[in-house]
Amino acid sequence: MPHTLTFDLSMMLSAIIMAVTFIGIFTEGLHGFHRTKFAMLGALTMIIIGQIFGFYSPDKAVESIDWNVVFLLGAMMTIVSIMIPTGGFEAIAFKIADLSKGRLFLLLVLMSSAVAGISFLLDNVTTVVIFGPLIILICRTLGVNPVPYLLGAALLSDTGGVATLVGDPPNLMIGSAAGITFNDFFLHMSGPVAAAFLSTIVMLRWLFRKELAVTPLKPDFSMREELKDPYTWKVAVSVLGFMVVLFIFHHHFHWDAWVVAVLGLTLILFLAPKTDMDAAFGKVELTLLAFFISLFVVIGGVEQTHFLEYLGTFIEPFVKHDLLLASIVLMWVAAIMSAMIDNIPFTAAMIPIILGMEAQGVNVTPLWWSLAIGVGMGGNGTHLGSTANVYIVTLSERLAKEKNDPSLAITPGVWFSKGTPTMIATLVAASLVMWAFFDFFAAPLY
Repeated sequence: MPHTLTFDLSMMLSAIIMAVTFIGIFTEGLHGFHRTKFAMLGALTMIIIGQIFGFYSPDKAVESIDWNVVFLLGAMMTIVSIMIPTGGFEAIAFKIADLSKGRLFLLLVLMSSAVAGISFLLDNVTTVVIFGPLIILICRTLGVNPVPYLLGAALLSDTGGVATLVGDPPNLMIGSAAGITFNDFFLHMSGPVAAAFLSTIVMLRWLFRKELAVTPLKPDFSMREELKDPYTWKVAVSVLGFMVVLFIFHHHFHWDAWVVAVLGLTLILFLAPKTDMDAAFGKVELTLLAFFISLFVVIGGVEQTHFLEYLGTFIEPFVKHDLLLASIVLMWVAAIMSAMIDNIPFTAAMIPIILGMEAQGVNVTPLWWSLAIGVGMGGNGTHLGSTANVYIVTLSERLAKEKNDPSLAITPGVWFSKGTPTMIATLVAASLVMWAFFDFFAAPLY
């Protein structure tokens, strides 16, 4: 029983290894070592020290890895790598530009909606990597400042990713650990995400009112929508639609989400036989997958010593006393932490704590939703809050340097004045939704 747990040597050792690993991950910008290197070092150290002191082993380390998350991410990355060369995403972007007819706020809304919508199924980093250069190209053609659209893309890719089980890596971790289905996740997250989306659009309209008031050039985008490989694009989009149906019903087949993703990938490879397998699999982010695997091994070692369960005993009375307040506090704490540091390690550390409280009979259902909202939307708080943000900032800085125009760069100051207030507005909106429909969010899933 957790209340009889006492802090011992194995807890101390696992906690120290986890803390040093996390510090190394969070400070990669200072020491220059990639976060995956520290995660791998932490995992190896946890296994060796755990084996010496008898609380961990290589076999237990392998068992601690959530392969559902790893396989799902890998399969979705490969599907995206097949879709990008077809030119389909470019066609969508130019179609949006053509539909806007030079109305800049409409362009912002349409482009942001596309980015948010695509982030439902594809991770937000991939989405901004696809749309970032296209936004710059479109804005250059219109003769307008791309900063509002780039910032909007980053903010709403993070927000859109919160909506589904496969939209953001922390969602995969939460859903897999808590046994949340694709349907339940979308059903509970759609309200807060819709409120956050509207809040973001309103904030962008107000914060960039001067930039959106200029008169753009009026080029014709209608001739720039040709697909490079229409057959593969149509096959991939059709399979993605089929995958959505399977994601909705996957629990009826007793399948994990990774089975659906791998099935979809296999179908695309057979239905589009000209796909270059080496090129498709070569673009999978193995560094990110190695980071996840290593992180699972580190957290698995800490779980074996029951240290996180021990920490949970201090939080449990507060949760039992006022579950609504605890849920909203967790949302804001998760958001603030995710704005400052990477949200994946924070999510990985919180999951066992929440599971430990659930094992003691505490209704933790609303805590899962709060954690997902907080870590997803909190990334919008700073320019370093998510990888998508870092990419967009880098893109804007490169453009500013090329054009010798500092106003084209999204500096930390620009992000603080535009992105941070937007994050606060989205959290306020999500908190209000949580408060108004708390009975719905607190209802046990099973």
